[in-house]
Amino acid sequence: MLGPETSDERLMLAFRAGDARAFEVLVRRHRTPVFNFILRFTGHRARAEDVLQETWLKVVRSAPEYEAKAKFTTWVYTIARNLCVDSARKESYRQAASLEAPTTGTEGDEGRPLGEALPDEGVSPERGAYNARVRPLLERALASLPEEQREVFILREYSGIPFKEIAEVTAVSENTVKSRMRYALEGLRRRLAELGVDGDLAEDGRTVAG
Repeated sequence: MLGPETSDERLMLAFRAGDARAFEVLVRRHRTPVFNFILRFTGHRARAEDVLQETWLKVVRSAPEYEAKAKFTTWVYTIARNLCVDSARKESYRQAASLEAPTTGTEGDEGRPLGEALPDEGVSPERGAYNARVRPLLERALASLPEEQREVFILREYSGIPFKEIAEVTAVSENTVKSRMRYALEGLRRRLAELGVDGDLAEDGRTVAG
């Protein structure tokens, strides 16, 4: 019987066997963190929503071949990450093709800063005001990182994925993942200093007042 304590892997196997309720539980568990990863990776809400839908559709289509050889989170983040890369590649082609096209001047959700789109989670009240000021700057600094550093930082600090799993998701060694994380932190510290943030990044990636 499925319940709150049922592992992701058992739920996915149950869904593969035809239990639609198992899929609903998986979506409830992982929709928000997966979406936040995609949103920070792409930097555009509308595109992130499309990629999220594609991610779950691919989970459904791939269910018959699913085997619990790795954690479900590793599997689903690999799907999401690959779709993000594909989306970024398509977007770069689209932008190159429309360089001379006139702009409409309407940005919609894609023009909304990520700092406004993503709420703080698990932050103590006394840090609320500080984070409200710093978050948009942190998102700008994050967007300036090279893609391979940004994805490692997002997976580790926003999605809570262990380095070993990130290595599987990104298809590189664990040492390479840790190196990219170190460079990401250094890059964020430099960029935040340039943006006038009076603080630093702790090892968990959060801003710390000076």
